[in-house]
Amino acid sequence: MAKSASEAGVAPEVLAKYEPVIGLEVHVQLLTKTKIFCGCSTRFGDPPNTNVCPVCLGLPGTLPVLNKRAVEMAMRASLALHCTVKDHSRFARKNYFYPDLPKGYQISQYELPLATEGWVEIEHEGAKKRIGITRLHLEEDAAKNLHEGFSESAQKAYIDYNRCGTPLTEIVSEPDIRTPQEAYAYLTTLRQILLYTGVSDCNMEEGSLRCDANVSVRLRGSSEFGTKVEVKNLNSFRYLQKALEYEIERHVGVLENGSRISQETRLWNQAAGRTESMRSKEKAHDYRYFPEPDLLPVHISAAWREEVLRTLPELPDAKLSRFISDYGITPYDAEVLTSSQAMANYFENTIKHKIAIPQAAAHWIQNELLYRLNESGKEIEKSPVSPIALAELIGLIEGGKITAAVGKKVFATMFESGRTAAEIVAAGGLGAQVSDIAIEQAAKEVIEKNPKHVAKFKSCNEGVFKFFVGQVMRATRGQANPQAVNDILRRLLS
Repeated sequence: MAKSASEAGVAPEVLAKYEPVIGLEVHVQLLTKTKIFCGCSTRFGDPPNTNVCPVCLGLPGTLPVLNKRAVEMAMRASLALHCTVKDHSRFARKNYFYPDLPKGYQISQYELPLATEGWVEIEHEGAKKRIGITRLHLEEDAAKNLHEGFSESAQKAYIDYNRCGTPLTEIVSEPDIRTPQEAYAYLTTLRQILLYTGVSDCNMEEGSLRCDANVSVRLRGSSEFGTKVEVKNLNSFRYLQKALEYEIERHVGVLENGSRISQETRLWNQAAGRTESMRSKEKAHDYRYFPEPDLLPVHISAAWREEVLRTLPELPDAKLSRFISDYGITPYDAEVLTSSQAMANYFENTIKHKIAIPQAAAHWIQNELLYRLNESGKEIEKSPVSPIALAELIGLIEGGKITAAVGKKVFATMFESGRTAAEIVAAGGLGAQVSDIAIEQAAKEVIEKNPKHVAKFKSCNEGVFKFFVGQVMRATRGQANPQAVNDILRRLLS
């Protein structure tokens, strides 16, 4: 079988002739307790088809009622993304037939969306870039299809309507993205902002954040767009990047062979490492949109918009700048510590009692806490070491009570047992730092046993000094204050 252009590979110099043009459509489930047009629960993981009612099942004679909380959450996301929230928006019926759509249409927003003209600022390869947001609108989610079997003759399909009617916001970017890496950065930044605002848990494994990509290529310098292909089924950031890389290479290969790109919808097949054709691309008018007759238009007053705006938290970019200016930590440390609201809160709770200095807290959180959390599969909210407990440990080290080396052992015990640093040190075994008298005694013994090294040091061989430090630290089992060891050795040797 002949390989596709992408599978055969396209030379880098050929790829460099073309510019990719990428836009993303991100569907985000809103974190409401009930569905967008009925009172059924949105709880994930319940037995199939238990959170359903005549409204979300589309039974004849039922009427939808708009969930105000869903509108507020969509407004919250819109304002955080610098969008203009419209005074008036309207729902429409998007008509198409599919088993996961019981009414035969989806209630969505079409010509009058909730919000438009926003942006997200990303950082890629050390440079900042704004990616425009065309629109943000509300709609209902479809049910979930589950497939069993591989061959068409043996395949069975099951439908779980629990998800049907869950409130969604669709965020459509401008075609401003030029590389798969920029797409990854955009989706990462967008998810971070949505998590900060609390509008969604953005759990891709549970389907609460899903992404479709529109991709085309054009010769560099051209202002005209190429033929667009939509790629669906992108349920991880890594799959998004790999699917875009594949599609860009496929498009270039097709064009270089003198063929034309077909406008279509494709699926990403992770197992095969390629995209596969799903269907020819539908046009917007194929959906036969018309205004939803059972729902009134949505009116957003200035007072309501301002009320939602006042509830927005400090967003990631602002928090990062504040961490650098107020706490004097490095931009890299600030980026790590503001990666999530929970992480930022942990850091600030660690330093708020003035026991631990910011730079030391940043170091311990990144190098010890995150390592053990990742190793144990725990989120920072479930950390066995509380912020105040970490602050007290850092205070012991900064105050010279224990060494940093001993501190690491104490932290490991804290993480495993939940006990405080003071309790662990007092219990013995890991011990507090040895006294200056004990350090001096150990240093004298090391000097007496190593006259040749003493002679080298007195001959201005400064490098041999590290030998003495190492020997004293070994003699004190790492529990001596390193600065005290240095000072005492220099006094004795001179």
